Amino acid sequence: MSSFIAPISTDSLLSEAEKEALYSKLIEQLNKDFNFANEPIDLPLNLTPEELKAELHEKIYRLIQYKFTEYLSLLYIVDVPENEVKKLDGSDIMELSQQVTFLVLKREWMKVWFRNKY
Repeated sequence: MSSFIAPISTDSLLSEAEKEALYSKLIEQLNKDFNFANEPIDLPLNLTPEELKAELHEKIYRLIQYKFTEYLSLLYIVDVPENEVKKLDGSDIMELSQQVTFLVLKREWMKVWFRNKY
């Protein structure tokens, strides 16, 4: 059995998800956790990786900008490690939201990957 290797970028993560045939499961997990956080995102399963990245980034950007409490709730529900978020530079919201998008995707990918393997 292969062991989990954390992806280093959003693009590598999404291509790995496609390669492992778990891309749609990743989208399902994102939809589920965003719903739990009362911030439904309703991502269609046929989104391309580029569209997924853009939609997710837009949603997270808007949460940081306009609904910070909900943003924190989402990070908690997704289970993004607090120490990783604290390392990010919050001076540029656009950059911050891209980095958080990656952290969210990375954590959701771990959930999907482990559920599939074990």
